[in-house]
Amino acid sequence: MKIVVLVKHVPDAASDRGFAADLTTDRAAVDGRLSELDEYAVEQALQIVEKSGEGEITYLTMGPEAAGEALRKALSMGGDAGVHVVDDALHGSDALATSLVLAEALKKLEWDVVITGMASTDGTMSVVPAMLAERLGVPGLTLAGNLAIEGSTVTIRRDSDDASSTITAELPALVSVTDQTGEARYPSFKGIMAAKKKPVTTFSLADLGVDAGAVGLAGAWSAVESATKRPPRQAGVVVTDEGDGGVKLAEFLATGKFI
Repeated sequence: MKIVVLVKHVPDAASDRGFAADLTTDRAAVDGRLSELDEYAVEQALQIVEKSGEGEITYLTMGPEAAGEALRKALSMGGDAGVHVVDDALHGSDALATSLVLAEALKKLEWDVVITGMASTDGTMSVVPAMLAERLGVPGLTLAGNLAIEGSTVTIRRDSDDASSTITAELPALVSVTDQTGEARYPSFKGIMAAKKKPVTTFSLADLGVDAGAVGLAGAWSAVESATKRPPRQAGVVVTDEGDGGVKLAEFLATGKFI
């Protein structure tokens, strides 16, 4: 079983994120990390290999040099190798361009199943997995709350507010998993040290045969036109209880139309 897991280096959600001058996400100004939602995809790939007793896991990312940190974090959890698509022309790429580049990179790799997170924690669009499946011409099983592979058949359970659906497909296929699949493991010290020696291959757009004009901010079909900083938090209102605190609180809530 050959598995490719897509991973992304994203701004830390706990940091004060903002936009750069060109209205793209300012990644250089804050710390980055492996997208938390991608950690669930990593965990599912590792469990599949552990259950079968064999298999190879390759992690694929697209982004600037710093995105290599996401590959090393994934490799420290387990797996065999990484692939990094890095090119200055990629800056500002939207979902369509991202799916194009990743699809071309996947065509250079051998795989039976591609596993992704349900969304990235910076873009949160959840559209790239479906776009990738379409570009690759394989079944796309998205938003899996449970994932199992038996022989050449992949089965997922997709949960919604009012029902659960079981979906099957024949390999090769692409699967996106949710945070309901189970907590991701923490890298061990041994895994962290081993990750430093695992091979990482780099591809440029030229290596993939992708025209630089089809990606990046200039080639994006969607872009941020304006952005305004979130206003600072205002001081709260203190209600002094002099025997009528309940009435004052009710008046405050009514004035704000909370009740």
